[in-house]
Amino acid sequence: MRIEVVVVQDCPNEQLAAGRLRQALEAAGLQAVDVVTRVVTDRAEAERIGFTGSPTILINGEDPFAEAGRAQGMTCRLYRTPEGSDGAPSVSRLQQALTTASHHS
Repeated sequence: MRIEVVVVQDCPNEQLAAGRLRQALEAAGLQAVDVVTRVVTDRAEAERIGFTGSPTILINGEDPFAEAGRAQGMTCRLYRTPEGSDGAPSVSRLQQALTTASHHS
């Protein structure tokens, strides 16, 4: 399994996303999986990779939280949760995405 946390420099939610991802990996029994952080440095790169905001978590190259019609660019990203907008997916949603991806690997 390949996991990337894709961010813009100085993303205020990078640590939040990385921490929740680590918790989700542990809960899913996948703590041995490496996580790579990738920093997007310009708009051209963002458009080339389909980057829709920071932080984006890619599992095997796919964004399990992608929203149709979301614009690409060098922006902060918010995630919809039952409690409202948040700077990263919840641990439970991440765990679900990881479990789904591990069954399709």
